[in-house]
Amino acid sequence: MSTTPTLRPLRPMAKLLPEAARRHNRALVLQTLLRTEGLSRADVARATGLTRVTVSDLVADLIADGMVTESGPQEGRRPGKPATVLSVDATSRYAIGLDLADHARFRGALLGIDGRVIVRAERPLGDARGEDALALATELARELAQAAQAHSRPLLGVGVGSPGVVDPSGTVHSAPNLRWSDVPLQAHLAQALGAPAVVVNDAHAAVLAEHGAGEGSPDMMLVAIGHGVGAGLIVGGTPVLGARSAAGEIGHVTIGSDVGPLCACGKHGCLEAWASVPRITRALADAGADAGARTQVLRAAGERLGMALAPVIGALDLDQIVLSGPQELLLGEVLETTRATLLERTRFHDHVTVRMSELGEDIVLRGAGAAIVTHLLGVS
Repeated sequence: MSTTPTLRPLRPMAKLLPEAARRHNRALVLQTLLRTEGLSRADVARATGLTRVTVSDLVADLIADGMVTESGPQEGRRPGKPATVLSVDATSRYAIGLDLADHARFRGALLGIDGRVIVRAERPLGDARGEDALALATELARELAQAAQAHSRPLLGVGVGSPGVVDPSGTVHSAPNLRWSDVPLQAHLAQALGAPAVVVNDAHAAVLAEHGAGEGSPDMMLVAIGHGVGAGLIVGGTPVLGARSAAGEIGHVTIGSDVGPLCACGKHGCLEAWASVPRITRALADAGADAGARTQVLRAAGERLGMALAPVIGALDLDQIVLSGPQELLLGEVLETTRATLLERTRFHDHVTVRMSELGEDIVLRGAGAAIVTHLLGVS
């Protein structure tokens, strides 16, 4: 059941030639209905460029599979017999999303194909590391699979957002906080559940969630700021993993020519040493009630983050930078200083939007669910 996901555009955008047409066009119809409510078969044909005959055939297939329903007559369009409105039944299939990135707990959810949370579960991480952490993640996934059974819904599979470097086969090559090295997590979970599994880096999962929520751009970077700092990247509508599956590992890039604070990795001046949540929290505690010192801590974090992102924007011409993390720390001085530094250090890129994610702590588990839905259904 463990298959290597093919990196491809997250959403079908146009009709395809015959060799792969049916699967692609089915996904195109489902994506169109998922993103726009109140459409008839004729509306879908116009939106996708497919013929009405093809759309009718694919819709019949989706209705037979229980993923699309007819929800009544379309109102107020034109004289004559009204067309029938089509709707996606987002709970016709469930997906499991796991977030293994939190340093204190593993979080999971049963999700509809639209990313809506149906059931939640979590396990305190405690001192679990290595094999014990793997057993904990497996136990959490099994609990959610049983919840899908209790709801009498088919389970698509399990998607996982894991810390560390994760290759396309779902092997976690390095996750020091969990003491994982070359752990074939995707294959392990697929065997344990008897269902497909997809494992991606947690920041990659987060950018999938942001993209799928409707606010994301086809050219964007999401920067996840928590216990460490990492990023997920989408360029031209396609996720970017890099030559060694380490794209977005920006936390241990040294920023600036000054020495900078000592990082947990042993180097000085890493981005994490300036802008991770533990570092900012400690620095604010040291500043005490001194408002000026506290402002300087936040601005320093934003400045170093902007310095790190400026060459990325210059190289890739992205539309959006999205920050994900605790809003009480990031919204305000950190966000504004990041934006200002980015604009000061680039040219031709004043179009770039720098904003906070609104998805909160569910962002990784929703993105993990999106990874398995995209892999199996071709929609996001």
